[in-house]
Amino acid sequence: MHLTSKLTMIFAVLWISTACYASGPEVGKIAPDFVGYDTQGNSIQLSELFGKPIVLEWTNHECPYVKKHYNSGNMQRTQRLITEQGAIWISVISSAKGEQGYVSGQEAEQLTQSRGAYASMVLLDPEGVIGKLYGAKTTPQMFLIDETGTVRYMGAIDDKPSARPSSLKGATNFVTNAWHALKSGQQVSPSATKPYGCSVKYAH
Repeated sequence: MHLTSKLTMIFAVLWISTACYASGPEVGKIAPDFVGYDTQGNSIQLSELFGKPIVLEWTNHECPYVKKHYNSGNMQRTQRLITEQGAIWISVISSAKGEQGYVSGQEAEQLTQSRGAYASMVLLDPEGVIGKLYGAKTTPQMFLIDETGTVRYMGAIDDKPSARPSSLKGATNFVTNAWHALKSGQQVSPSATKPYGCSVKYAH
């Protein structure tokens, strides 16, 4: 496929997705489709991954709330549990160039390796197209999509909206709870919570 045709197709997917899901994703409905680029510059279309459960994680390595979950190993444990049971974990970086959390593909790969993360892939979204499509407001912010492409959970990673590592003690991990419910065929509850963390650093 010629480059022009490929770019036209990608922009068409993004335009249709944005038009159809202007209000963002909804629990119980099909997740908004998108085409994004990983750290190697490969194009990834979300709908082509349907057939397996998917977790979307908005992240910013400089955000204190994100640091709480990664420096403690909490995020890695959550990632490992879910990916080892067959899900695809996608970390999305929507920080604009020049803003907190912006990284190149190489820097993102170094972060993944240095932190021992279990993300299946990292998508770079410096223009904020994917982030705005999903209404992502904070880092971290989480979405669990089942194998049919239906959003089953969206919101915070847990019930302790604090950047203090000590707040992890006794916290309820909404993502792992949603995962266990999904795996057992039960209703996810809560299915939506208010996300907390640093604001996503979109371009001004």
